Amino acid sequence: MRGLVQFIADLRNARARDLEEKRINKELANIRQKFKSEKLDGYQKKKYVCKLLYIYIQGYNVDFGHLEAVNLISANKFSEKQIGYLAVTLFLNEQHELLHLVVNSIRKDLLDHNELYNCLALHAIANVGGREMGEALSGDVHRLMISPTSKAFVKKKAALTLLRLYRKYPAIVQQEWAERIISLMDDPDMGVTLSVTSLIMALVQDNPEAYKGSYVKAAQRLKKIVVENDIAPDYLYYKVPCPWIQVKFLRLLQYFPPSDDTHVREIIRESLQQIMHAATEMPKNVQQNNAQNAVLFEAINLLIHLDTEHNLMMQISQKLGKFITSRETNVRYLGLDAMTHFAARADTLDPIKKHQNIIIGSLRDRDISVRRKGLDLLYSMCDTTNAQPIVNELLKYLQTADFAIREEMVLKIAILTEKYATDAKWYIDISLKLLAMAGDHVSDEVWQRVIQIVTNNEELQAYAAHTILDHVKADSTHDTLVKIGGYLLGEFGHLIADNKGCSPIEQFMALQSKMMGCSDTTRALLLSTFVKFINLFPEIKPQLLQMFQFYSHSPDSELQQRACEYLTLALLPTDDLLRTVCDEMPPFSERTSVLLSRLHQKSVGTSDKRTWVVGGKDANVDKKEVIMAQQTGLKRSFTAIVNGTSAQANGESRSASGTSQPATDSSSNDLAGLGMNEHTEDAKTPNLASSVHLTPEWDIGFNRLYFSDEGILFEDSQVQIGVRSEYRSHMGVVKIYFTNKAPFPISSFTTTLDNPSPAQLKMDNKSLPDSTVHPGSQTQQTVFCMAKSPFTEAPTMRISYLAGALQAYTLRLPVLPHKYMEPSDLSADDFFKRWKQIGTGPLEAQSTFGLSGKGKEMNEKFTRDVVAGFKWRILNDVDPNAKNIVGCAVFQVESGKTGCLLRLEPNYEQKMYRVTIRATQDTVPKAMLKMMEERLSRGISTESS
Repeated sequence: MRGLVQFIADLRNARARDLEEKRINKELANIRQKFKSEKLDGYQKKKYVCKLLYIYIQGYNVDFGHLEAVNLISANKFSEKQIGYLAVTLFLNEQHELLHLVVNSIRKDLLDHNELYNCLALHAIANVGGREMGEALSGDVHRLMISPTSKAFVKKKAALTLLRLYRKYPAIVQQEWAERIISLMDDPDMGVTLSVTSLIMALVQDNPEAYKGSYVKAAQRLKKIVVENDIAPDYLYYKVPCPWIQVKFLRLLQYFPPSDDTHVREIIRESLQQIMHAATEMPKNVQQNNAQNAVLFEAINLLIHLDTEHNLMMQISQKLGKFITSRETNVRYLGLDAMTHFAARADTLDPIKKHQNIIIGSLRDRDISVRRKGLDLLYSMCDTTNAQPIVNELLKYLQTADFAIREEMVLKIAILTEKYATDAKWYIDISLKLLAMAGDHVSDEVWQRVIQIVTNNEELQAYAAHTILDHVKADSTHDTLVKIGGYLLGEFGHLIADNKGCSPIEQFMALQSKMMGCSDTTRALLLSTFVKFINLFPEIKPQLLQMFQFYSHSPDSELQQRACEYLTLALLPTDDLLRTVCDEMPPFSERTSVLLSRLHQKSVGTSDKRTWVVGGKDANVDKKEVIMAQQTGLKRSFTAIVNGTSAQANGESRSASGTSQPATDSSSNDLAGLGMNEHTEDAKTPNLASSVHLTPEWDIGFNRLYFSDEGILFEDSQVQIGVRSEYRSHMGVVKIYFTNKAPFPISSFTTTLDNPSPAQLKMDNKSLPDSTVHPGSQTQQTVFCMAKSPFTEAPTMRISYLAGALQAYTLRLPVLPHKYMEPSDLSADDFFKRWKQIGTGPLEAQSTFGLSGKGKEMNEKFTRDVVAGFKWRILNDVDPNAKNIVGCAVFQVESGKTGCLLRLEPNYEQKMYRVTIRATQDTVPKAMLKMMEERLSRGISTESS
């Protein structure tokens, strides 16, 4: 396009701004004329749109030509389509009125078999896409991402486009896509895996239940990269195998609680061990060092999150000690961040305290980010042993700290002072010193919290009133201290009225001297203090009335109204109403501390949703654990002493100004008890591995294996799933074999167990199937099952894989209570003796039932076979009625053996059963009876027989 080249040359050669504008205006007029009067072909449209784009990029306003650019998207030539898409992404935004015109053209390009057209369309959606475009095209973007015919670079762009849309409008990504998106983590192309993992990391933070399958995928793929070195040479970055994907996998694993599966834990342990081993040598190459450190720091964070081995945690502490003294700013920052995480999880802070002087020194680092991290770490590592030196250092640093972090520092100092103070007077001294030094950087919550604690603790009231009076008498007193002085002297000034220098008139003069220099809000509070003085100190009533008369003419309506009301109240003939109104404030509710919530609000939405908060271990444990610890006396802080008793049973508290406020929901009496990480979901994510989603015809194989330990559980044209199990005592091992019957390989093979009775049945994977199964080959999974107590519902397994499209099955595994039973022999005398010993009541379960449907019949052989299948030893010649069946067995669980006795009375004429089971443990009979009733009621189908 020589015309475009010449136009750009003319603009570059323009020696003055006026000449450039003149040339541009001339060109705009020419292009406008061409668009209006002539019928242009695709090449000419492309040329003129390019000129408009260049003008727009130079910063000039272009208010025409948008429609021509939109029309270029529908062109057949790639070069014309490319310019059309470029113009759309620059000229249009998600609210532009022309945007709806391009939706159909973009969809057409998404459905096209030309990958380049697909990519252009994806770029446009990612850069412009608003809600309308996202809702209309997100399904097509998802289809491109999961399509087996899509090229790797198209899948990458589709995943990142979906991520861009999700960040703007989360509802665009549907929950039904979760399983299919997770399967792409096994894609052989590392670029696709990287892009999809980025998408999953965003999705998992908002919906961890739906994407929990990504945990095992991340662990397995990480091991392949780190341990098995299964990676293309193109993804080796200075000898470090794809550090970007390693960091993402390690971070993704931190979004979930540590796995209970021993096999998964072992996979993660091997990967972490290899990462730590590779980091023993410090490379001289800067790029390699940076990549290695990035992976190492994320691995350390994961190790802290897992918190498994004490020795390993000590090694981590030593490594982090070296990092926080590094010359590189980034390494110091990351070291402090990891050590803050360590302090939030560690049972003991001793390893961190060794570096206390270095951490305090980081407060004076030349980089503000490092200073912030140092502050976070000092806050997290504080306890009763080092609280005083840390708080003193923070107070020293507060005087020279950046204004950007002073408010945060004040909050943290206030929390630490309250939480770890062992001396009540020290708490008052430090709190008032903090308020005096911090000045305007003190939020209302801080000084109100001081008032709450003093009000709730009688032993503090006199000392607090005396100390605050000294502060108020000073020549320079900040507004915040005047507020505290007004409140505390109004409530507790009478306690120090007899002390030297604290007489009523001296208290009044100290507060009056600050009236003219404080804010209107503070003056209003002081007027309330003075009306309380009338009730407490009648001897200074004339001076107080003068104050009310003076402010009754104030231009401020609030001050004027208060002064007039208080003056009228003070001049009433009797003091009865005055005493009632000015009565002492009741103790505050214990659930009113909001300092922590204010502290953590600062970091909300600024980064990934962490699984921990800045603070010690007690700030990161479960709410119930905090309550339990306090109830059992494991933790007794200063706050538990100073809060006193809760006076308001209705859950309401009062603010410092005396207004009623609902109490905030806190789990403990102190600042650290607030539940900061609570997350409520509007709707529960469906569990596809549960029995609700069982695959049609699942019961054929399940019934076949009900009484058998080996056989085919499920089979279709693509896969065959076999089961082989062995049970000894209360333990069982189930091996599940997956055979690929298809003539092509199946990939992303994934299994997910769902155990509806985790308290009764413990299940643990000992091995997982391979992610890729070749034609005719087989992979297997081993599951360890331990019976802890009787259970009635069998676990289920979700099996999914890619065979072109996603194929998935949900099957019930034949892990049943009777598998843990063993037949036992008894003589007739012993049977009846034990039968009577057990007796009725909770140790007996009895039921009378018939067959469940028409076309069913029952006979003696069927009945005896079912009883024997449940592992009962059938005792012959025991019951007087020869038709009745008597059985004995031992049910084995982790806690021991339970003897079980059976008496079954069949009525073959009426097709009825009467079953009675007695056992030495009350939970066993009902569980066994439910299973037997379900089996016996099926009968024999006359058609099948």
